[in-house]
Amino acid sequence: MITYRSAGYIHLSLPRLLDTLGQQDRVWLWHNGDDEATIEALRPYRDDARVARYHHSRENVRLREPTSWLWSESEAQFVSKVDDDCRVTPGWLDTFAAAHESNPELGVVGSWRHPDSDFHPELAERKIQTLAGGHRIMRNLWVQGSGYLLPRRLIERQGILNADESFTQYCVRLARAGAVNGFYFPFVREDHMDDPRSSHTLIRTDADLATRMPLSAQANNVVTVAAWVAQLEQSALVLQSASLDPRAYVGWRRKWRDIQRRAAALAGRPARW
Repeated sequence: MITYRSAGYIHLSLPRLLDTLGQQDRVWLWHNGDDEATIEALRPYRDDARVARYHHSRENVRLREPTSWLWSESEAQFVSKVDDDCRVTPGWLDTFAAAHESNPELGVVGSWRHPDSDFHPELAERKIQTLAGGHRIMRNLWVQGSGYLLPRRLIERQGILNADESFTQYCVRLARAGAVNGFYFPFVREDHMDDPRSSHTLIRTDADLATRMPLSAQANNVVTVAAWVAQLEQSALVLQSASLDPRAYVGWRRKWRDIQRRAAALAGRPARW
């Protein structure tokens, strides 16, 4: 779990994560920045037997460095990241691990953070696949960067995140190498508390959004709650409709999408993926 200015959520997200652990599961904590309220909220958990490592970076290095820290130094069979603004579902680790054990071709298996209103069965059904052991996933080349389960053997084979590579791009790289990625189905929920539709959200007004400003909202030039909700709805739509052909996300096709996103940002419009 990576934390940053999240005292308002840690009392919900971290105890829930710890409660979902089995006897062999451990949490590594990385805190970015010097927000005293967040540091104090973390203090009771630093000596918890279920917390294997704790690192405090005085600088906000965001996500890549702490993710690489875990991927490089952990010897676990599987690795994951859970965002400090997310509450996982009890049993998520056992469910995902069982799917992996029955299906060696699986790459990244993810939780689903969108409400029922964002599910479009007419789009998703063509991507839902039944696997060995009765497990099912809604396939997609990438999943969200929280509440997933990734086998260490794939990291050993493909390496860690490149210097300019997002988690989405890393997932696509795994898919290009033959891994089957997707969201467990029926969906294993993750309560994304920075979604204004969550009952636990701290983002209720445009001022709240400006104060918290999730990375995805910032990257997509979002400045209002209405636009942020629209972006989240669009994200769910993309996940259910996106191509399963890895070639669609590399080379000139990827460059064209990047140009479109930059043009939207320059024009002051939220990017539409």
